[in-house]
Amino acid sequence: MKIFNKAIKLSTACAIMSIFTLVAYHKPFFRLVIDNIEGGFNGVMITGGLAVIMLALNYFFYYLVMRPGKIAGKCILAFLFVADAISLYFINTYEVLITDKMMGNVFNTQFSEASGFFSISFLIYLIFLGIVPSVWLFLQKIEYGSWKRFFVNIGISLGTVVVIAFAHMQNWPWIDRNSTELGSVLMPWSYTVNTVRFYNGEKKRNQKEIPLPDATITNDSKDVCILIIGESARRQNFSLYGYEKETNPLMAKDSVTALLADAAATYTTAGVKALLSYQPGGKLYEILPNYLDRTGVDVTWRTSNWGEPPVHIEKYYKAGKLREMYPETDGRYDGILLAGLKEVIEGSDKDKVLIILHTGTSHGPTYNKKYPAEFEIFTPVCNTVEMAKVDPAELMNAYDNTILYTDYLVHTAIETLRSIPERRGCVMFVSDHGESLGENNLYMHGVPMSMAPKEQIEIPFIVWTSDNSAIKQSDKVGQYHVFHSVLDFLGISSPVFNEDLNIFE
Repeated sequence: MKIFNKAIKLSTACAIMSIFTLVAYHKPFFRLVIDNIEGGFNGVMITGGLAVIMLALNYFFYYLVMRPGKIAGKCILAFLFVADAISLYFINTYEVLITDKMMGNVFNTQFSEASGFFSISFLIYLIFLGIVPSVWLFLQKIEYGSWKRFFVNIGISLGTVVVIAFAHMQNWPWIDRNSTELGSVLMPWSYTVNTVRFYNGEKKRNQKEIPLPDATITNDSKDVCILIIGESARRQNFSLYGYEKETNPLMAKDSVTALLADAAATYTTAGVKALLSYQPGGKLYEILPNYLDRTGVDVTWRTSNWGEPPVHIEKYYKAGKLREMYPETDGRYDGILLAGLKEVIEGSDKDKVLIILHTGTSHGPTYNKKYPAEFEIFTPVCNTVEMAKVDPAELMNAYDNTILYTDYLVHTAIETLRSIPERRGCVMFVSDHGESLGENNLYMHGVPMSMAPKEQIEIPFIVWTSDNSAIKQSDKVGQYHVFHSVLDFLGISSPVFNEDLNIFE
């Protein structure tokens, strides 16, 4: 193409890309700045200063990558343009913040789940803001210039950043207060820096878990506990807690106890870790299934989800394996986790049995695909991933149908234990976190706890026991109650047991 026949200087190319980056990808950034500053001259100075710093910093980075790398540098920047476009789509469509926790969600999401986010808008973002600038970059001839010019250009751009930064020293406290939110929508730094932060944290998380002191089984009664870990199930949409729609008709007849609970985090990996840990903290202590398996309990883990800490037990089954084991069961939904469960329990030769079912029923944005057709009771439903563009009532209907299906799953687990009267049974349902459905223009989950809305924090904690075990009266419980309550129900004595975190009398 003739338009690309004439070569341009590397400095010109970097300037074009820097301006494009500022204009194309940073509307959310400046919207956030404007929403958090007071008007007047100082507000204009903050906004203008940040714009100049971003231009100079991106120019510095692009020049630094392109001059030594050339073709490799073009490949790196093309990748970043595509990543910028995808990030902007999620920021604009779902109001997410790109933090290290959100990057953890990205890397822990399987393709089958990620594909649910694709839409026409996604393709528009990808093509026009990702692929088109990448094609321009590869087709455009560039004069790379001398190394002397290289050092002069990066020196000038870096010097500009330093000068502007120190000229705004009086505004540093404002930037520090808003750094988390600002950094989460700053391209390409939001996902690059937070990817590094996530993997640094992941290395610590995946260190060999710290063993807990040995526990002992204190009685020979035959007990079984089914712990169902919910996904994105928020408390306010459960009729057991007063929701106006009848989303829990089966559990309402099961004599369950519905406790008020708050999640320890707003994303899966941290929420599930809290559910399986004996106390809060960054260290990875031996989690519940590993601990009880070592103690002599028959432990089974079944999952259609991901993001749990390392589980070191023999009976660990993902949904794909369960579909092979039970081909007669519809494997598209979480009902596969319950397939053959009665036979598993009856076939155990141990007195104590723990079964953990990690579901994915209420994970968005494709709520309408998470339940069988017969559970589509609340209609019409949202059938697009662009949740901000649909009727809020349709979005809520689709989500409520996932809670209705959850009601069926928990009820089925209860009925399974009722059919095994020779064992004393317990079913616990606790969600990993809640979910936003458009309140304050937020969708799904993952907002940092310091600014998370109640919809992402308030979760259901539902308990059923075959012998109507007395449950303590408490204003509110939390996810760390699970560990100690399971120990108590199964008759496990441990030096780490905390009676204050036990729900049973």
